[in-house]
Amino acid sequence: MSDIPGMIHPNLQSLPKITDRMTFLYLERCKLKREDSAIVVIDDQGSVFVPAAAISVLLLGPGTEITHRAMELIGDAGVTVIWVGEHGVRFYAGGRPLTHRASLLQKQAELVSNQKSHLEVVRNMYAMRFPNEDVSTLTMQQLRGREGARVRAAYRKAAKEYNIEWDGRDYDPENFENGTPVNQALTAGNVCLYGLAHAVIFALGCSAGLGFVHVGHENSFVYDIADLYKAEIVIPLAFEVAAEDPPELPSVMRRRVRDRMVEANLLERMVKDIKYLLKESQDTQDTQDALYLWDNARDVLPGGRSY
Repeated sequence: MSDIPGMIHPNLQSLPKITDRMTFLYLERCKLKREDSAIVVIDDQGSVFVPAAAISVLLLGPGTEITHRAMELIGDAGVTVIWVGEHGVRFYAGGRPLTHRASLLQKQAELVSNQKSHLEVVRNMYAMRFPNEDVSTLTMQQLRGREGARVRAAYRKAAKEYNIEWDGRDYDPENFENGTPVNQALTAGNVCLYGLAHAVIFALGCSAGLGFVHVGHENSFVYDIADLYKAEIVIPLAFEVAAEDPPELPSVMRRRVRDRMVEANLLERMVKDIKYLLKESQDTQDTQDALYLWDNARDVLPGGRSY
């Protein structure tokens, strides 16, 4: 089998950093194949070539088919793939990190496992939401109350600006169609934001399940990071799109969220914010030689040798 031709797997150093990629690409009712180092998207209108290493996350909607060879390339390029449900209310993710090192993952596990450092990260998350307030002494209950008031105020402000009746967030994953237009827009926008957050977390080698504000779910850290930007990105756009009442509201909302993410440099900000929260300030270079042996006296020892 070794003589079968194919593309050589790229080294991680040769792939674009997560900060240099596009946010996400949504596709539906099409087939994805591979030609050399590009993904070919085919539908009834023709075909388009997409450089796999240029995107961070693929949102695959209803009616999409993908070949094994295309998934192989996507995995090698470190792209997160999300199969989105009928109305974008569910997703499943896969891919591989864009790093050989586990330093951020180790730091994340260390911070989340200690009650004092855990609370410190939570306070830093809330401090990013309240830049002009001192939250260093607030309890978790006080922080949650302050955050709830902030989000409710964001909803009220957007509802007043776009003259939309607002009765509160009503999200039923089993019955998307029965939601109001603004609730449908919020759901569609949040899925896009979760997808980007998941892709960045995965690309940095962190764990999506080790959250600080959210805990116990496989995507707890995804929700933590996405919540930092919801009031800025998703909430005002959802009310704006709902006020326009377009015929394909979820599709319009996804495109608006994508454009706003680019305008706000959100992908690059996510990388910086995650490193700040996990106390990783230096942009260390990834290398292939990243395997060590743990030693209780000397911290780590070089791997690959006999002791």
